[in-house]
Amino acid sequence: MTTDAKRIDVRYTPMLGYAEAWDLQKAYVKQIDKEERRETLLLLQHPPTYTVGSQRHPEHLLYSEEELAARGIGLFQIDRGGDITYHGPGQLVGYPLLYLDGANLDLHGYLRQLEQAIIDWLAGYGIEGGRKPEYTGVWVGDEKIAAIGVKFNKARTRRGFVTSHGFALNIKAGIAQDGFRGIIPCGIQDYAVTSFADVTGIHLTVEQTAVELLPHFCRQFGCEVAESSGLLENPADAH
Repeated sequence: MTTDAKRIDVRYTPMLGYAEAWDLQKAYVKQIDKEERRETLLLLQHPPTYTVGSQRHPEHLLYSEEELAARGIGLFQIDRGGDITYHGPGQLVGYPLLYLDGANLDLHGYLRQLEQAIIDWLAGYGIEGGRKPEYTGVWVGDEKIAAIGVKFNKARTRRGFVTSHGFALNIKAGIAQDGFRGIIPCGIQDYAVTSFADVTGIHLTVEQTAVELLPHFCRQFGCEVAESSGLLENPADAH
């Protein structure tokens, strides 16, 4: 990493409720805008949760309120782009809170960088991850392994945007059956959802995945880790 790389904070939380994480993002966005906090990458897992983005298609939620309560799945209408998706244990969720300078702004390029970090990580295991031109996210063949939905928050103290929300990378075997069966994920009916373990037969922890993905993220965004809270430095130490 070059010495002129920007430095970001990385915070790993094994499990964090969706409402708390959303509030944390909003607070950090304001602080980053005011240059009171370094840009930050939040890496975590959520308890079972459905989030509905700005496209708002209630018909893509297949469970009733009673079924949601019985299954212990939370439901949030949120301020990112996109449709409905699932978050739950066994999935690595990443929320990059980054300042994008208005002078060199490429919002579509930002999405492609998020995808590329995951594609590069998959390649390390011999998996060919790819894109579908009509959809955002990362695919293995015709199965989606990572969803991406972001918000660009207009900076108030300088020209540009601060990003929030981000990506959800499926790691655990069977996650498609665990939570995705209750929705039409991202409104896509033609393709299925998969996970790293389902594709490879390798069972990584979410924490180990976070450690391994981080260098690919930093490479894409030209950054280095200033401070790391709760994230192991050595992937071999993650169990």
